[in-house]
Amino acid sequence: MPQRMSWKKLAALLVAVVLVVLAAHWWTGRGKPAPGKPATAKAVPVKTALAQRGNLDLSLQAIGSVEAYSTVTVQSRVSGQLQSLAFTPGGRVKAGQAIAQIDPSLLQAQLDQARGNLARDQAQLANAEQVLRRYTPMLAKGYVSQTEYDSYKANVGVYAATVKADQAAVEMARTQLGYARIVAPVDSIAGAPLVYPGAQASANSTNLVVLNQVRPIHITFSVPETALAGVKEAFAHGKVTVEVGIPGVKGPLLEAALDFINNAVDASTGTIQLKAAYPNADDRLTPGQFVQVRLPTTRLVDVVTVPVEALQNSPNGSFVFVVGADGSVQQRMVTAGPGSGGRLVIEKGLEGGEQVVTDGQMLLTNGTHVRVVNG
Repeated sequence: MPQRMSWKKLAALLVAVVLVVLAAHWWTGRGKPAPGKPATAKAVPVKTALAQRGNLDLSLQAIGSVEAYSTVTVQSRVSGQLQSLAFTPGGRVKAGQAIAQIDPSLLQAQLDQARGNLARDQAQLANAEQVLRRYTPMLAKGYVSQTEYDSYKANVGVYAATVKADQAAVEMARTQLGYARIVAPVDSIAGAPLVYPGAQASANSTNLVVLNQVRPIHITFSVPETALAGVKEAFAHGKVTVEVGIPGVKGPLLEAALDFINNAVDASTGTIQLKAAYPNADDRLTPGQFVQVRLPTTRLVDVVTVPVEALQNSPNGSFVFVVGADGSVQQRMVTAGPGSGGRLVIEKGLEGGEQVVTDGQMLLTNGTHVRVVNG
């Protein structure tokens, strides 16, 4: 039979159990606040912005392409051998500047021949007029018949008509000779030669070079047909400035002027083509280049706007988190309107000057304390 546990051992065991219970109670309650002291939640870091009241210019964003203001394919207006080229490929040429020369030898010979024919017929006309003057008094005295006199008079008319035809032939030959010197029709940039000296050029057939007018230059882009009414209204009231950005290039946007609205909507895309002219005196734009286009359409007056990042969506609608004076946030249901330039119109639910959260919303609920870390 085992000996009964002594009272000393029993007392030691009871003390050990009490100590274990007290230690467990202390451990489970060590993180709890003391009675009468509320728990302090850790503030969530967020970024904020102010809701602003003012005017907002609505605009359309589009991708545009740069086109030459005009493109001219230069051809020879007379046939002949190309004698020389007088431009630098890729270089600038001015209006009226000679850029090519056709061999003028044959054209000069044709002009000389026309002048010779004119001189001959002028001499014959002068002789016919002299004969007519000589026989005019003889007709009154009966020394010359009326038939003979009419013949002399007709000769004068024939030679006079021939002289006029010769004068036209001389002018034609002179003009043809002038066409042998080919000049640039506009200030432009020359492309690569399409033929070289020694080649035979045919009148109105052989292409010599392509000239692109780039001062000014056109930016071509398309907008949805739903925006057409606003664009036409703005265009009718005066100059419409189109802002143009070059991808990868920092700095202020270029300002072009809308100068063309196409006369038909593209039925396959539901868009309409527009063009804006840029002076391009600094040669910033080159034909074929792609650019970003911003076209103002309508000005909204005295509206409340917030950064687009502030707006959140839920099954119940759109909302923003508004920061209160005590540093806590409240979810505010709002009605959103149009936006432009990174800002969004709030038509209902928000007043100008209120502070809204723009970053960190995923960690927020109603009443959450926040710590603003802008910048």
